[in-house]
This record gives sequence, C-alpha cells and structure tokens, in this order.
Amino acid sequence: MLRTLLLAVFALVSTIAHAQQYPAAPVRILVGFAAGSGPDLQARTIAQQLATDLKQSFFIENRLGANGTIAARAVATAAPDGLTLLFSSSSIAPTPHIYKNLGYDTMTDLRAVATSGILDGLLVLVDAKSPIKSIADLIAAAKSGRVLYGSPGVGNLLHLAPEVFAQKAGITLQHVPYKGSSEVATALLGGSVQLMFVTPVSVVGLVKEGTMRALAFTGAKPFPEFPNVPLLKDLVPGYEPMGSWGMFYAPDKTPDAIVDRLNGAVREALKVPAVAAVTQRDGYIPDNRNAADTAAFFRKEVDAMGAAVKAAKIEAN
Repeated sequence: MLRTLLLAVFALVSTIAHAQQYPAAPVRILVGFAAGSGPDLQARTIAQQLATDLKQSFFIENRLGANGTIAARAVATAAPDGLTLLFSSSSIAPTPHIYKNLGYDTMTDLRAVATSGILDGLLVLVDAKSPIKSIADLIAAAKSGRVLYGSPGVGNLLHLAPEVFAQKAGITLQHVPYKGSSEVATALLGGSVQLMFVTPVSVVGLVKEGTMRALAFTGAKPFPEFPNVPLLKDLVPGYEPMGSWGMFYAPDKTPDAIVDRLNGAVREALKVPAVAAVTQRDGYIPDNRNAADTAAFFRKEVDAMGAAVKAAKIEAN
C-alpha cells in the first residue's frame, strides 16, 4: 500500500516537473489550411509569441487536405508530450458527423487546449438589389418559390448555418457549393444565388457601401459594426446563436500539467496587443477559457454541429 502511494506521488512530482520544464524541445503546430489563410495567420502569430514567452521554437507545418482532417489525424496519433499540436478553425466540429473513417476519434483522441478567439456570429446577406428586405421576406420567398444560397463547399459552417435556419423556419433552401467565399459573393452579386451566410469581416465594406444588404446576424448579441441588424435568434423561434472560433489541440493523453501550461501560455499571448490585433482584425474576440472550460465548449460545439449536419441531410461517407 505504502509502495503504491509512493509510486503515485513520484509519478505526480515527475509530471509536474516535466510540465515546468516544458517545452524542452521545439514544438510543431499542424494547421490543416493553406499558408496565408485566416487560421494559418492566427496560428503563426500566436506561435511567435509562445516562442518568446516559453523560450523555445514553435513552428507551423501546413498539412492540407480533407477539410483539415489530415492534420488532425497526425496530431491525434502523435506522442502525447505536447510537442505536436493542432490549430484548427471550427470546421473541425462537423467532421466526426461527416466522415466515417477519419482514422481517429475527434472526441477521444484529441484534447482541446485553448481557444484563440470567438467569432460571435455570421451575417445573413442578400444583394442590395434583391426584393428580399427582411428575414420575413426571405421565409415568404422560400415558401412561394426556390431560394438558392451559396457556400464554400459541403459540411462547413457557412453551409450548415443556413440549413439550421431553414429547418427552424420551416422552409427549404437549395445549396450551391463553390470553391471559396469570394466566389460565393461574386455569385450573389451576379444573381446566381440569392442568399449567403458569411463571416462579417470579409463583407463589412460591401454592406457599408450598399452593395449587399444584411438581413440578420446569427450571434448572441448585435455585431458592433451593424448594431441595427436584427439577431436571427430573435426572429426565428428555436434558432441558437452560431459563430466560429479557433482552437489549439494536443493528443488526448497529454498530461494535465502540460495542457494547463499551454492553455495559460496561449491566454497570456492573446493579451499582447500585436497578437490580439491579428485575431480581432478577422472579427474574433480573444478568449480566456481555462483548459477544462475549453474542453466543455468544444464538446458542446461538436454536438451542435451534429444537429446541423442532420438538418442539412448530409450522409456520412
């Protein structure tokens, strides 16, 4: 009994000591998106600050493919020593509901560490020339005819959010996938689609100059740039606020002490004005959740995306 207790104490002390020395070697952060993309820039900016604060190299490796799941698989199967991390956007949340054979379990093989920021919601947009001037008009148009909406592909937030809205509003919308958000905006202005849900930062200028019309915002509170744009949750009963986020992950069995140290380091990095400026430029609000709250938040988001995938009638493949 005493020997077992002593061994447990020794293991705990060793883990704490290891965490205090962490990182003792360069840290690799895998990003499943292209260099120069929003997630990549956020990860690089925070990594540079982590390197300064923790006195060790943090470098980014772009591992593209399969909506970020190739990068996620590499981290999920890596050694749980905190030296291989993942940074992903919220696009990771629907993946366990869309792909049957990921090669890892999103909820049991990855461990959420820290968020880089929260984007509270999306703007619901139509062309400024559209006869649709409100959410009520949009619902009426969908009930009386066909309304097309565009998104940058299948299974991402900008595809799923309109489907959840349609389900709650009791209407049907027709999805048209494109290669990227800029192509969707072009299609909207060209009349190929009538509707899009989009992250605000990319369209603020177009809305302000009157090229596009914002019908609603999907967040929990008004978007600061457009305080008079109504909240979708106030217009459609049962609609839950839906936004985006960035998050760091480690392999599941990474010790608590290392996860907590990483979480604290990221939170401190986000307080640096130059770092915060990069996340806020894209509309994200720096977040301050501890590791346990980050994990709980991630579980809730994955569950919510499961409901969204079901609403979109996407079959897992």
